Parts: sequence; C-alpha cells; structure tokens
Amino acid sequence: MQFVDVIVPLPVAGQFTYAVPEALAGAVCEGGRVIVPFGPKKQYTAIVTRKHTVPPEGYTIKDILEVVDRRPVLLPGQLAFWQWIADYYLCTLGEVYKAALPTGMKEEEGYKPRMEAHVRLTGALRTEEALHAQLDALERAPQQLRLLMKYLELSGWTQPGGPLKEVPQPRLLAEAGVTAAVLHALVKKQVLEVYPYEVGRLRTDGLATVPMHPLNAPQQRAFDELITTFQTKQVCLLHGVTSSGKTEIYIHLIDRALQAGQQVLYLLPEIALTTQITERLRRIFGARLGIYHSKFSDAERVEIWRKQLSEQPYEVIVGVRSSVFLPFQRLGLVIVDEEHETSYKQQEPAPRYHARNAAIVLASQLGAKTVLGTATPSIETYYNAEQGKYGRVCLTERYQHIELPSIERVDIQELHRKKRMNGRFSPYLLQLVREALERQEQVILFQNRRGFAPMVECRTCGWVPRCDRCDVSLTYHKRLDRLTCHYCGATYPVPAACPACGGRELTGRGFGTEKIEDDIQALFPEARVARMDLDTTRTRTAYERIIADFEQGKTDILIGTQMVSKGLDFDRVSVVGILNADAALNYPDFRSYERAFQLMAQVAGRAGRKHRQGRVVLQTRQPELPLIHQVITNDYAQMYRDQLEERRLFRYPPFCRLVDVYLKHRKEEVLEAAAEALALRLRNALGSRILGPDRPPVARVQALFIRKIMVKIEPSVSLPDVREFLLQVQRELLADERFRSLLVYYDMDPM
Repeated sequence: MQFVDVIVPLPVAGQFTYAVPEALAGAVCEGGRVIVPFGPKKQYTAIVTRKHTVPPEGYTIKDILEVVDRRPVLLPGQLAFWQWIADYYLCTLGEVYKAALPTGMKEEEGYKPRMEAHVRLTGALRTEEALHAQLDALERAPQQLRLLMKYLELSGWTQPGGPLKEVPQPRLLAEAGVTAAVLHALVKKQVLEVYPYEVGRLRTDGLATVPMHPLNAPQQRAFDELITTFQTKQVCLLHGVTSSGKTEIYIHLIDRALQAGQQVLYLLPEIALTTQITERLRRIFGARLGIYHSKFSDAERVEIWRKQLSEQPYEVIVGVRSSVFLPFQRLGLVIVDEEHETSYKQQEPAPRYHARNAAIVLASQLGAKTVLGTATPSIETYYNAEQGKYGRVCLTERYQHIELPSIERVDIQELHRKKRMNGRFSPYLLQLVREALERQEQVILFQNRRGFAPMVECRTCGWVPRCDRCDVSLTYHKRLDRLTCHYCGATYPVPAACPACGGRELTGRGFGTEKIEDDIQALFPEARVARMDLDTTRTRTAYERIIADFEQGKTDILIGTQMVSKGLDFDRVSVVGILNADAALNYPDFRSYERAFQLMAQVAGRAGRKHRQGRVVLQTRQPELPLIHQVITNDYAQMYRDQLEERRLFRYPPFCRLVDVYLKHRKEEVLEAAAEALALRLRNALGSRILGPDRPPVARVQALFIRKIMVKIEPSVSLPDVREFLLQVQRELLADERFRSLLVYYDMDPM
C-alpha cells in the first residue's frame, strides 16, 4: 500500500502520514496538495513531501480524502528552503506553509478563477462548406449576419493557417453593434455557442518597452566590480550614497541575468517603494516583470504562484519579504534593495524570518548570486563585508554629480527656552519651507509617529487613557475623533471628562503626523499638503495615489513617517525637515543609534536629487551628540566604528547571535513563575549567556502578559545544539500542569 507524508498548515511539530486509497494512487505527486482529515472533524489542504510504502506505527492511519494537484505546487528546492526556515527560526513546517502560500491555496474552495463568457462556432459549422451555407441562410437576418461576420473577423477565421483567437462576448457585441438577443438567436440556431473561459487577474497589457540608459563612468565601474566579485563571492554589498544610481546598476544586472536565461528576485522593504520602482522596471522589461505583495488580492497572488510554476513564468519578480517563498525554476540573481531596513523582519506571526537573510540562503541553495544594496548598511552586513565573507563595491558619487544635501542642526531645546518655536517648527525650518514654496519646489517633513497626539492627559490630575487589553497609552486620531491602540487596534471614544477627577481639561501630549498636517495647513494655507503613514495608505491604490500626486507636482508638502525615507526618488524636493531626531535616539535598544543614523541619512537623501543641492533641517534637543555630527557629515564609517566597539564590549551582534524567548499568559503570577523557572533551567546550562527574564517596554498585549529572556550565542557555539536545547527545555516546562496554557515562542536574530 502507498503512504504519503504531509505538512498541514498548523503550528504543530512534525509531518503526518496518511494512506493513499487505491483509486487515488496514480494521482498523488510529491509537492502536490491533498485534502486530509485531521482530528475528529477537521479537514485541511496538506502538501505531500514524500511518497513511500512504510506504514507508521503506534496509531491508526487515515486515508487522504482527495487529490487537489496532479502536478507539484511546491518545488523540491522550496521544500529544502522551508525546512531551513523552520529549523533556523525555531518554528514548525506548518507555520512556514501557512505563511508561504496564498490563502486560496490552503483552503478547499479558497481560490476561484476569474471566468468570462466567450463565443465560438459550434462544432457542426467548423467546415468551409457548412459555414458558407449558414452565411447564405442568414441573408434575411442582417443583424445576425453582421454578428457572425464580426466573429469570423475577430477569431481570425478569415486568415487561415493560424490558431483561432479567443473572442470575449462583451467585445463581440460591442464591435458588431448588436444586442445580446441577436447572439441568443444564433445560439438557439446552433450557429454560435457561449462558453466560460478562464481569464487571469494579472496585468497583461502590451506595454511598449524602452532601452536601458547607459551607465555613467562611476556606475560602470561599480557594475564591472560586481561582476568580478561574483567570480569568488556569492554575496556582494553595493554601498552607494543616496541618489548614486544603484537602481540603474540593478537594471543592468537584471538584463545580464535574463540574457543568461535566469530569473531574478528583486526585494524591496516596503510596498510604497514598489509603485515607483516597478513602473521604472516595467518600462524596461515589460511583461517579463511580475509584482508580488500583500496589497494584491489573494486571488492575484494565487495566479502569480501558478504562473511561476508554468512554462512561461515571470522572469523578474519585484516584491516585499513574502516574495522569497515564490517558486523559482531557474533563479540566478537576488537583489535586496535597502538591505538595512527592519521591515524585512517578520514580527507576527511565525515564522519570524528576516527576508534579507532568508534570501541569501535561498540564493545559495539554488546557486544564485545576491546583491545587498544600500546607502547605510546594517552593521552586521558591513562587518561581513569587512571580514571578507561578502564582497563589497562602493559608489561614492551622486548621479550627475549632484552634491549631497546640506544638513543643518537646530537646537530646539534652546529655542523652546527662548519661546521662539512655532509649535513643532523652528523659525529656520519655516523660512526654508516658505522659500521652497515660492520657488515652486517641494518639501518633505518627517515625523516617525502617526496620529494626532500619542498621548492624552488630564491637566488636573494627570490621568492618561490606556488600552484595556494592552499596557500602552492610547493615541488620539483627530479625523476619526477616536482613541486608538497601536498594538491591538482597539478604538475608544474620547471621554468628555476625566473619569478619575471629573476635570474637563483633556489635552494632547506629543505630536504625530496628523497634528503636523493640521499645523502646516494652518501656517501655509495656500500649500497643497498630503500625509503618508499607515492611516492614509491602508489600500493598495492609496500608496500609488499619494506618490503619483507628489511626483506630478500636485502636492507641495509631504508629511510622513519612515515610509518617506525608503528610497523614494522625487525630482523637485529641495527641503527636508526632520522634526524630532531625538525620538529614535532615546529608544531602549542596542541598535537605536544605528537605526537613527540610517533613518536620518535616508530621509536627508530625499533632498536635492536632480537639479540642485538640497537643504535638510535636523531639529534636536541634543545637538552636541556625536551621532548628530556623523549624520551631518555623512560619516557612516565613524558611526560603524563607534557602534562596533560598543557591541564588542557588551557582546552584541555581530559578535554573537541573539535569540529572544517570549512567554505569554493571561495571569501575571503564572507567567512570572514560568519565566523564572525557564530562565533558571537555561542559566544552569548556558550561564551568563542568559539575560532576564525582563518586562519588555510593552509588557501586555491583547490581554496577555509578556516576559522576555535573551540568549546570547557566540559564533563558536553550535546553533543547532542550542536550538534543540531550547526546544527540549520548552517541552519540559510545558509538561508542568501549571504552565499548560503558557505560550512560548522564539525570535531568532530579533530586530
């Protein structure tokens, strides 16, 4: 008898074995989907990983119920990649499966192809003699004759030798100029027949392509160095200043890969970036380019997956982190643009993978090369390049010799003391904004917090509204006139009076992008202002509309969170304002200075990109901080040296790997006991490598209390051994009756 091992889309360890009924034995394939019973009543779409004839022992085996695919939807290389993800990121194969495939491929009835009514001749009329006889018979029905003649024209019947073309019913009626009743009459006479035809949701327009731009001298040198580096290295860092033309180099690398018959994966950290870059790439590569991200409907993502398995897959895929899971038949090049971005790290749910690191492994498994491109490399990537693990190519000149922006710091602590600040804006910033508007240039204002006021406070007693389910204060959103929790999404009405003291003076503390938008509109009523943050970009078209309006000059001032920092290219931006540099610096994390440098340098890089040097105003309460000077002078090397020395001293990456162990429970006393018990077991084996348990900055989310234990692992320690030990200790902990409902999970290489 035949058996199959399968993965089910559930967070359960291991694979499961089912028997294959005789009637289905010839239809099952490895990598294909089958429907299986699971538990007493459930059914799931599982993926077959292995066919064999060895019956399992110890339990009654069930039969698979149905075969979904006769051809694989999961390629052998993908299964190996899934296994690496599960092993490295300490999760189950079922969790990888759940994250990797579109929903429509994990449910029995999840995906329905888009159908359209098409028209064709009936079988009896597909000879010349029968057709001519029918044309003669319709001489007294001019509309029916016209419709039939139009069908023959559109289908290509009048041009013998080639295959007949598909003729959609709406197009046929429109071009023949007749009603549906005329078509129904011909159907009744058995002249034409209407049938359902599957049409794709993917963009198939025949966009005219244009030649690539030639590389300038610095770009050509970098391109040649990359090609040379790839002779000895699998991975190469392309370290190019903002606006140096890295994308143009990527285009030439893509073209070279396509000429070699290879596929390319081009990863971007944010959907916001795909709007600009995909249009640029589509002008070059046309229909060879596919796009994959979460703003696409699930049905569109299913169709992209199916196309990648077909004989004519997209040769270039542009997408965000989930694109690493797509099937590639001949991957030759992976480009990770803005490789430093934390958006590449999946936070919730598992697998908590880093798409940059996963892409490097995927490329290695499939024999492809990887380019990591950025103006501000992550410290770990730069360290790997310095140690010779990665190659490194530098691009130090901006395109067309445009100067890097002039960055000027403004001490807002002093200005507040002298009462010279206008709300959140220094007089100097407002002057530059006014001058830019007079020259019909554009302005970007950066504030990395959305909403109107991050906190509301009673001025009488200091009461602050907090989320019922999370350990955070609520953010006031003026447009909604609601208080919102940015962790669980719960919303609350704004109280008319303080519930603690009855006072009616409730005031906003701090400021978000919505407040900035209101203030700027009041200061510059003639300016056209737009905001780009999570609240304004919830739909797929919202990103495109905001960016297109700014590109076309329909917006004068763009206010945004970190979305505006990510590689966007705008020609007319002459002024950038960083309204509160200290927010990023004061975050309790060993990476806060690195991230602050990257964020400010990237935001500053949006200024003066084409015609003139840009101006950047950096507002800070700590103007003498060394990092502020490093941003102003674009001194990445000094920032890197400072941070590397600090990390060496305190044993942080790249000198060790980190694993954060999270524990969650509804009862805080149970959680405390479990966290102490787990930390003790870990410390007994791993000693000073264990830190905690600690309360994270947000210690309760969605009614679950949280504790965190950090594990530091030196390069000399075996990662597989540590991972196996962690899982063993977890199993022992959960065997304790007190902790049965405890949730334990791991974040490998946390960001």
